[in-house]
Amino acid sequence: MSGAGPRENVFATRMALTNMKLRLKGAETGHSLLAKKRDALTTRFRAILRKVDEAKRKMGRVMQLASFSMAEVTYATGDISYLVQEQAKLATFRVKATQENVSGVLLPAFEVDRVPGSDFNLTGLGRGGQQVLRAKEVYAKALETLVELASLQTAFTILDEVIRATNRRVNAIEHVIIPRLENTIKYIISELDEMDREEFFRLKKVQGKKKREAAGAAERKAITDAVEVLQVRETEPRNDPRDATADLLKSNDEDVIF
Repeated sequence: MSGAGPRENVFATRMALTNMKLRLKGAETGHSLLAKKRDALTTRFRAILRKVDEAKRKMGRVMQLASFSMAEVTYATGDISYLVQEQAKLATFRVKATQENVSGVLLPAFEVDRVPGSDFNLTGLGRGGQQVLRAKEVYAKALETLVELASLQTAFTILDEVIRATNRRVNAIEHVIIPRLENTIKYIISELDEMDREEFFRLKKVQGKKKREAAGAAERKAITDAVEVLQVRETEPRNDPRDATADLLKSNDEDVIF
């Protein structure tokens, strides 16, 4: 049967057919746009995935160096954590949060704002000053890598959720909405064709009936005319030939010689 399958509950009219075609066109346009959005997000997702892998590897190497540097500081100067805590007044590392628009999706991006100077420049002045400066730079690099990794990981998580939602929408439009609209259009077209065939058959029936009635009326009129002609003929007087001979004998015609 034409139009079988899930469809909208609509009346089969020309207006409904036009509306269904407009909805189908809109669904196809939306599917195309969402597919392009999904492709763009997937491309960015893969790029971020590569950066996340690189950042994690870099983070492992930097933290390894930072651990070695801290071990050198501890060996050269001893425990300096209390000195750092006493001398630290302001944060030298600040994180700025910005947003990046990728196909309508706002991705947070974190940037390091490093304030020049330090509150514990005199730490390790007696001994181990070089090791302290090296550890400071290594840990600063570790913090920058950590912020970069946090930014990439956050964008990765958001993109993963958005891509999943976009895939669900694309699949719903492609496998549910568009087939439903197409089945509805097929159903309306089949119903309209059936109505046209019924209307044509009805008109043929009406036309045949009118022809039969016209033929019957013409036949009845012909019979009536024939009857009237016969009646007229019957009412007309008949001429007797004997009366004509008697009139001829009674007439006094001078030219006739007997």
